[in-house]
Amino acid sequence: AALNGLSVAGMAIGATIALPQLMRHGYDKRMVTGVIQAGSSLGILIPPSVVLVLYGMIARQPVGNLWMAGVFPGLLMASLFILYVVIRCWLQPELGPPLPKEERDQYTFTEKLALAKAGVVPLVIFVTMTGLFLTGVTSLVESSAVGAVSSILAAWWRGGLTLGILHDTVKKTLGISCMFFWIITAALCFGAVFDGLGAVKSIEALFLGELGLEPWQVLVLMQLTFLGLGMFLDDTAMLVIVAPLFIPLAGALGFDLVWYGVLYTITCQIAYITPPFGYNLFLMRAMAPPEINIIDIYRSIVPFVLVMILALILVLAFPEIAIWLPQNVNAR
Repeated sequence: AALNGLSVAGMAIGATIALPQLMRHGYDKRMVTGVIQAGSSLGILIPPSVVLVLYGMIARQPVGNLWMAGVFPGLLMASLFILYVVIRCWLQPELGPPLPKEERDQYTFTEKLALAKAGVVPLVIFVTMTGLFLTGVTSLVESSAVGAVSSILAAWWRGGLTLGILHDTVKKTLGISCMFFWIITAALCFGAVFDGLGAVKSIEALFLGELGLEPWQVLVLMQLTFLGLGMFLDDTAMLVIVAPLFIPLAGALGFDLVWYGVLYTITCQIAYITPPFGYNLFLMRAMAPPEINIIDIYRSIVPFVLVMILALILVLAFPEIAIWLPQNVNAR
């Protein structure tokens, strides 16, 4: 998911490769489906996040700062997921039984190392592309070019580069790029009209003046609104419809827009796995074996949604979790 910048890739790999193996070894189906859905959603928070790129264009914030701001919250949430799984499986060992000893010992360390090499090239591309951008050596566009060229060379080196694959890749890349272009254009036009009509100032006057709310109370209301909308809209819809209204309001209230971008992205993560409309829920239903029904999928995400809300509260209460890294890197 982190390599792709979205949750879809992580969901697809987890549901098609990991899920059948874990089910075969007797893992609890609800625990497994919950882990895959929640874990893949981390791709939109941990750099290089596509959602943060889109947010940065609308909020006019540096993408590098947003990516760095997502590192510690993403690691925090991943750690909370791991902690939950460890504690739950320690209390209920039948949820995650260990592999039989003979199966664990059927491969030597050298064979395991050889199998692990398959993931080295994608990891090197990811670290190179992200590292060059975060250190200021390349711009965002140049970093994307480095990733594209590196991927093409890796495919050629492994003998998987054909004219057909190259044609399909360019075609899909162009389609996705055009889609993002129209999303940004629509969001900026929508926000400009709202701002021109004085909507942001009117809402600010309503909350702070007539209702007498504190800035923090307004911020909490905005996050609750995002959580509610996330049950029916995806991150793109919220970015186009609501974000152009809330982002200027958050700035007018004196909040750091980089930090607010992390809060927005966490609510998008929750939106990915909350019914009735959730991308990851639909993808899991489409890819899961018949013994996993829609009720299992819905029930599997409950504890992980609670963990995500806990992470959201922690980032709300301690903004340094998000803004410490970009502030210290930029200060050097």
